[in-house]
Amino acid sequence: MCNLYSETKGPDAIRKIVKGFERGREINFPPLPGIFPDYEAPVVTRLAKGKRALSMMRWAMPGPAIYGGRPVTNVRNASSRHWQKWLELDEGKGGGRCLVPATAFSEYQDGPSPKDVVWFARRKEKGDSRPLFFFAGIWREWEGVRGTKNAPVEGKHRLFSFLTTDPNKVVKPVHDKAMPVILTTAEECDVWLDGTTAAALKLQKPAPADLLTIVVRGKSKKDEGTLEVA
Repeated sequence: MCNLYSETKGPDAIRKIVKGFERGREINFPPLPGIFPDYEAPVVTRLAKGKRALSMMRWAMPGPAIYGGRPVTNVRNASSRHWQKWLELDEGKGGGRCLVPATAFSEYQDGPSPKDVVWFARRKEKGDSRPLFFFAGIWREWEGVRGTKNAPVEGKHRLFSFLTTDPNKVVKPVHDKAMPVILTTAEECDVWLDGTTAAALKLQKPAPADLLTIVVRGKSKKDEGTLEVA
């Protein structure tokens, strides 16, 4: 499952695709070439039909209590009662569907260790080597302790995860279990934020094979405390 992605575009690039941001809620953030679980990253949420907000949230929502409630970065089973509440429209209940901006995501190559880390991105487009896309995400408010062991953060948090689906022909040779649900158009983003749950979940499908390409492949350098990012 994807547990590392990049987001190197700024708010202006996000607003070119996702319309309706409320004035006075602007945020800025630096390029984020390596976003890991529990890191903060930009997320687009719904304020009301046609109105959106961009804010920073922490990656990984609590999973089902039956499995210990451990943080979950990737959600596959949209029919699970645990996730259904957050797949509904955000109507002020402290969570709902969201968009997670990204420019690349990684998967470990299936096979024996040490495994290659493989990065996927959209194909170059009009001189843009890393076109923006969005993960179909969900978010919620939560109170407790998050962060790293060395820097725990206690209090109220806004957390997000994103949906996965079957891998397409590009991702499957690397990781045959799943890939993130990827949205690229303003129309898809509108449906995910404002559509009915049934309409939104029709977007939970593999990205077209010609959308993605492999941009970086290399050995994991975890033992050295580093990891090549795209």
